[in-house]
Order: sequence, then structure tokens, then C-alpha cells
Amino acid sequence: MSTFPWLTALGVLPLLGSIVVALLPRAKHTLAKQVALAVSALTLLLTVVMALEFQGDSTEPFQFVESYPWIPTFGINYSVGVDGIGLVLIALAATLVPIVIIAGWNDVQEDDGGSVKGYFALVLVLEALMIGVFSATDLFLFYVYFEVMLIPVYFLIGRYGGPQRAYAAVKFLIYSLVGGLFMLASLIGLWVVSRDETGQGTFDYLSLVELNIDPNTQKLLFLGFFFAFAIKAPLWPFHTWLPDAAAQAKPGTSVLLIGVLDKVGTFGMIRYLLPIFPAASDFYAPVVIGMALIGIFYGGYVALNQNNMKRLFAYSSMSHFGFIALGIFVFTEQGVSGSVVYMVAHGLSTAALFLTAGFLMARFKDSALISSYGGVNKIAPVLAGFFLVASLSSLALPGMVSFTGEFLVILGAFERYMWVGAIATLGIVLTAAYVLRVYQRTMTGPLNPDLPQFVDLKAREITALVPIAVLTIALGIMPAPILNVINPAVERTLEISELKYERVASDATTSSEGVTP
Repeated sequence: MSTFPWLTALGVLPLLGSIVVALLPRAKHTLAKQVALAVSALTLLLTVVMALEFQGDSTEPFQFVESYPWIPTFGINYSVGVDGIGLVLIALAATLVPIVIIAGWNDVQEDDGGSVKGYFALVLVLEALMIGVFSATDLFLFYVYFEVMLIPVYFLIGRYGGPQRAYAAVKFLIYSLVGGLFMLASLIGLWVVSRDETGQGTFDYLSLVELNIDPNTQKLLFLGFFFAFAIKAPLWPFHTWLPDAAAQAKPGTSVLLIGVLDKVGTFGMIRYLLPIFPAASDFYAPVVIGMALIGIFYGGYVALNQNNMKRLFAYSSMSHFGFIALGIFVFTEQGVSGSVVYMVAHGLSTAALFLTAGFLMARFKDSALISSYGGVNKIAPVLAGFFLVASLSSLALPGMVSFTGEFLVILGAFERYMWVGAIATLGIVLTAAYVLRVYQRTMTGPLNPDLPQFVDLKAREITALVPIAVLTIALGIMPAPILNVINPAVERTLEISELKYERVASDATTSSEGVTP
């Protein structure tokens, strides 16, 4: 395997690009956009090359591994590596960033609260941090990425968002910081219980998955991580920051926030909760499954009654994350693999929905109200066509990659708990109802007389949407390429979790009998 530092290069490239963009003269708007697009395109190219180097049949838990001492006193290292799960999420981030830049080429003006170059520099910073959080194999490094990501998102919402952007940005920040504090407390606790005879603890992922932690201690440490991940995802009832943030952010910011950043929460559940805290994961699984089911129906019901498209998409995402969390906590290979596929599918469908809605809003008073439109397919058939593809992807139509993810999640749920699978299946009806409602009210029917005769999608806008549509359909028809990458990592994660759970349970039983292990 290549010894080239792929993951470090992928993280450093957009970071350097952001510095170049930030240092450009304020008046160089076009140049700033061009540099940002070129850097994001090069990052995507490197990601593709790295993915081709990835060996799906490797027995190693991580590939492209790098590790350098960072804070040796506390056993903290700069350690990165990817398995199939991390690889596909990095690829998702690298794909969406250049699309967001192309789609948002004219979204930001100098009077939007910040400079044009500032917006695109923040997007590149965020890309670097997203790549870092999905590749970190040191838990302290993961925590740093997890928290630092808040900074560019806060400014992207707070400086470039809508009229209530300050409220939405602060709410997002407070929720995320509180979750991060709970995670930090559990992180410190994990370091304490991992100390060896010399008193040295560790944050190394591979060392921690081999660590036998007392079940009661697991239950406490699990909660800190889960609370942070549930807010980030977000799961019901930790979701209330999301609709405000989505409604006030630029469409491109919403794409990155909901399409990629929210996946950090569910990624963390798979990567850290299941293998490090298997006994606690099993103990809390009924609660998490209950939260997921409530989220599926609550999110769908509220979305069905929304008049604001962006808030509707946010609540629909909450419903979709219920399916993702459900797939994770039924502890079946189909369920967890389906959750990862669903993450990718949701990222693509969310991007298509927010971008097409953004193009629509840009043509009529920047209005996100569904009632402002009607009959758009008569004056903008191409826009209506892409909106239809995005809508069908959101409701998981067969032939779309979202169908593969949702089908596997429900199949995994039926395998473990038939009644849970049956209830979750009913949630699909709500999804179809709100998705078809928003499409019918905006795109079909008589043309709204107050709607101007605006032009259809331009070449730049079509260029941004075509890759999303192609990936959504191609991976839906041929899901094997993504499943072949994901499945080995899922199998390994569940195997580690099951073996460790049995080992911890055996140790606890032996100790209760008064026998020295």
C-alpha cells in the first residue's frame, strides 16, 4: 500500500486553500471563488485516487494510517486512518463541497454581514475539519475536530444567514457546546479507566476497543458520548436547534450542516459507542430505539404541517436520522450497513433539496414559503425535474440509493425486533405524504399569478445538480460498490462489539462468584 500521507494531505489542502482565499484582496470576489473551487476540486480528485488505493479485502482495521506524538504526557497522538465507513463519509464531504461552491457562486454579497472571500474560506476550513473528524483514530484528536467544527459553522450561519441568523447561530453553538462538555467528561473518564500500571492512560482507538471496562462504568461513560452524538445527529428530543439553523443558513451551509456534519453524530455511535461500550450500548438500546421511532413520526408529522421549505427539510432530516439510529442500535449487519448507506443517501438527497429550493428562492424574493409558489413546472421544467428527483430520493423510491439504505435498516430491524420494524415501516407513509405535498404545492397545479416569469436553471446550476442526481441513481441501481467498501468495516465493528460484550459479561460473572479472573 502507498506510504503517501493521504489523510494529512486531504486535511491540509483545503486548510491552505482557505488561507490563500482569506489573504486575497477584499475586492477579488471572482478570484476567491475560483481558488476555492479549484482547491475543493483538487481535494475531491485526491479523495478519488485514495479511494482507488483502498483495499476492500484488507484484514487491517484501518488503512492509510499515520501516527505522530502530539502530547506524550497524556498519551495523545495525531493518529489518523480510515475504514470503509470513514472512507465513504470523507468521499461524501469531498463531493459536496465543490458542488456547494458552484451552486452558491452568487449567493453571498459584500453586504451579507461578511465578505465574499470570508464565506468561501470558511467553507474550505469546514471541509478540512470534516475530513479530520472522519479519519481520527485518537479519541482526543476526534474531540478536537468535533468541537472546532463549531467555529466555521457558527460564522457561516451567524454572519451570512437570514434575518434571525444571530439567534440560530447562538442556539446551535450552545447546544453543541453543552454536548461537547458531556463528551469531554466521559473522555477524561475513559482515559482514567484506561491507565496502566505506570499510571499512563490512552486515547488510542485500537487500544480502547481491547479494554475491558466494568459494565456500570460503561453506562456512565456511554451517556456523555451519546448525549454529544445525539445533539449532533440530531435525535429527538435534542433536535430543536436544527430547524432554526437550517431556516436561517444559506442553502450551501445547510447542505454541509445537515448533509455531512450531522453524520458525525451517527458515525460516532458506530465507531465509538458500539465497540468501546458494548454492554452499555445493549443496556440503552431500547431507549435509543424508542427515541428513534418517536423521531421518525414526530419529524414526519411536523414536516407535514410546515409552510417553510427549509424548515420542512430540517424536520424531514430528523425523521431520516431516526431510521439511521434505529439501524445502528438493532445491532445487525443489515441494520448498521443500511445506516451507513442511508447517511450517504441522505447527504445526497438533502443537498439536492436545499440547492433546488435555493435556486427557486433566488428567483422570487428569497421566499422559502411553499405558499409563494405553484405551477413552477410550467415556467421552469428543468428546475421542477431536479426537484422531483430530489423528492423521490428523499422518500426512498426504488432505484434510488436511499431505498437501499432504508430497506436494509428495516430488514435489520425486522431481524432483531419484528414489531420495531413494523412500526418503522409505517413512518414511510408520512415521508411520502410530506414529500409529495411540497412537490405538488410548489411545482404542479395552476401557475401562481403573483409568481414572475423567471428563467429556468442556468448551466452553472445544472452543473451543480447533475452529479448529485447521477450518484443518487447510479448507487441506487448498483449499490454493490458502496456496500463492498462498507460491509467489512461493519462486520469488524459488530464482531469487536459482540466479543467484547461477551468478555465483559464473563468477567463480571466470574467476579460476582468471588473467583479471581
